[in-house]
Amino acid sequence: MEQLQYQEGRTEISQLGKVALIDRLTEGTACQGDDCAVLGDGPLKTLVTTQTLVEGVDFDMMYTPLKHLGYKAMAIAISNIAAMNGTPRQALVSIAVSNRYSVEALDELYAGLHLCCDRYDVQLVGGETATSRAGMVLTVTAVGEVDATMVTYRRGASHNDLICCSGDLGSAYAGLLVLEREKVTYQADPNFQPDLDGYDYVLERFLKPEPRMDIVRSLRKAGVVPTSMTDVSRGLADALLHLTRASKCGCEVYEERLPIDYQVTRVCSEMSKNMLPVSCALNGGEDYELLFTVSQKDYEKIKTLEGIHIIGYVTEEGMPPVMVTPQNTTITLRAQGFQGVEE
Repeated sequence: MEQLQYQEGRTEISQLGKVALIDRLTEGTACQGDDCAVLGDGPLKTLVTTQTLVEGVDFDMMYTPLKHLGYKAMAIAISNIAAMNGTPRQALVSIAVSNRYSVEALDELYAGLHLCCDRYDVQLVGGETATSRAGMVLTVTAVGEVDATMVTYRRGASHNDLICCSGDLGSAYAGLLVLEREKVTYQADPNFQPDLDGYDYVLERFLKPEPRMDIVRSLRKAGVVPTSMTDVSRGLADALLHLTRASKCGCEVYEERLPIDYQVTRVCSEMSKNMLPVSCALNGGEDYELLFTVSQKDYEKIKTLEGIHIIGYVTEEGMPPVMVTPQNTTITLRAQGFQGVEE
C-alpha cells in the first residue's frame, strides 16, 4: 500500500526546473543555494564547492578527449569559486571507473586536471578512487578563499542595479551541436571522417572552457564588488532566475545586448532554419561565463572593462524576469526542465 501511494504521489524530476528543484531540496537548511558553501567567522572566508560529471549524462567519450575532460572538470569547479568573487587554492579529485579504462587513459585524464590546476595556481591535494560497474564518474571538490567584505552571493541585487555578463553566450552549446551532428553521421557510416574545420572556437568553448578569474581580477582592480553573482552553467535564463529568486527581484535584459559570437549564428543556420542564436544563449548552457549585478554608481568603473557587457537592469520585487526583443516585445524567461539520465 505504501509503495502504491508513493507511485500515485510521484513527481518526476523533469517536471521541475533546476531552480525549483534546488529550492525544494534546500528548504529549511542553512544552504543558500549559492555556487559555493561559505565557511568561517573571521575576516577571510573559506569557499568550498563540489562538481560531479557522469559519463553518458555530462560527457560523451565518443568525442571527449580525456585530457580535455580533466581540464574541464577542474575548470567548472574553479568557475564556482570565481562566481563567489573568490580565489581558488586547493582541489581534491574523486573518480569511479570501470575496467574499460586503462592506467594510461587515467594518466591522460589527470594530465588535464593538472594542466588546469597549474594555469590557475591550484594545488591538487588529494582525492579517492573507486570502481564503477559501467563508465566513469568524476568529482572535483575545490577550496578557495575570499575577504569577508568581498564575498558575493546570488542574493544581494537591488532595484536598478546593472546586469552584466562576461564573454559571449551560446558558444559552448553550438560546439556541442556540431559534435553531436558529426557523431550521428559517424554512427550511420563508420568510415566517415568528421569535418570540424572552421569550428575551432565553439568546439574549444565546449570541450575546454575557462573559468573567468580574469574578470574577478579586473573587478577587484577597478574597486568594484558585485552586488550578486553566479556563473552561467545552464544558460542565461537559468542564471538570471537564480539571481532574481535569491535577490527577490525581477529583471529586464535586452536581446540586442546579449553577446553572441558569429560562429553561433553560423551553426544555428546550418542546423535548422528555426534555431535561433538567442535560444542557444538563453538555454544552451556550459559557457561558464559570469553573470553579475553592480550598483549604478559603479557604471563609470565597469563601462570600459574588457570582456564585460551590460545587458539589462534589475527591476523591483514582484516583477517577472523578462527579455525585451528588438521589436520591443517582452518575453518572460523560464528555466528549462532538469533532464535526467533516462530522458
